[in-house]
Amino acid sequence: MITLATDCLLFQLANGESVPFSAEMISVELSGDGACQFDPHFVQHAANAVFHYFKNDLGRLSVTVGEFAGALEKVLRGFGLTVPENSRPRVLESDLRLLAFESGKGCELFFFPRLRDELRLKLQHAPRILRFRGLRSCVKQLAGRQRWCACCQTLHDQIVEYLRNCFSAETNQENCALLVD
Repeated sequence: MITLATDCLLFQLANGESVPFSAEMISVELSGDGACQFDPHFVQHAANAVFHYFKNDLGRLSVTVGEFAGALEKVLRGFGLTVPENSRPRVLESDLRLLAFESGKGCELFFFPRLRDELRLKLQHAPRILRFRGLRSCVKQLAGRQRWCACCQTLHDQIVEYLRNCFSAETNQENCALLVD
């Protein structure tokens, strides 16, 4: 196994791949109304500070691109970057069947952490409505059943309860509704 350089963090991409980056390798580009508010050097220093926070303050070896972008956005908002209300996505959707498929048949152990990560990823975009669709098919897939039964209903209730708890625990869920169907 190759050891990660001491000045690097592993950035986990959406496709599951992890890529090592040092603070100097990170390039940040702002778009939209906030792009002209900050000097590029200022943004680079802010990105370096966020990198330092994850690496040194939290002691993390890896971070998702979404986590890093969310932390950087929070820092820039602290300096006055504003995101217009109409730029927020109205509805963001996630397919529970796809999450169940990615977790493997009967693998609730992998499904629930994956579900929490998906919820956090979607909330970083500050939607007005966060919709998780395909619950019934997801439950039957995870339970390994073709027909609905009592264990399916129990798993159904567990998934809904888990989503509610994760959603209410997140700090960036203001002005957002959770829909599970």
